[in-house]
Amino acid sequence: MDSKFLDQLTELLEMETPVKPADKFRDYENWDSLAYLSLISFVDEEYGIVIPRDDFGKMNTVQDIIDFIKNNS
Repeated sequence: MDSKFLDQLTELLEMETPVKPADKFRDYENWDSLAYLSLISFVDEEYGIVIPRDDFGKMNTVQDIIDFIKNNS
């Protein structure tokens, strides 16, 4: 799941370089409210998981998102 997720997230966020688990996604140049909504929608559609706003607010790295998906699958 990790490499597939990273590839999909890289595409979703229109990143020029591949997304890495240790990346702080909020520091991405193109991170904004639209990117947030796209990510939340993507996780819901692809994995059937809704990330509550409070939980998402505590996430800092891409790995945090991956761990949430794994722990809630």
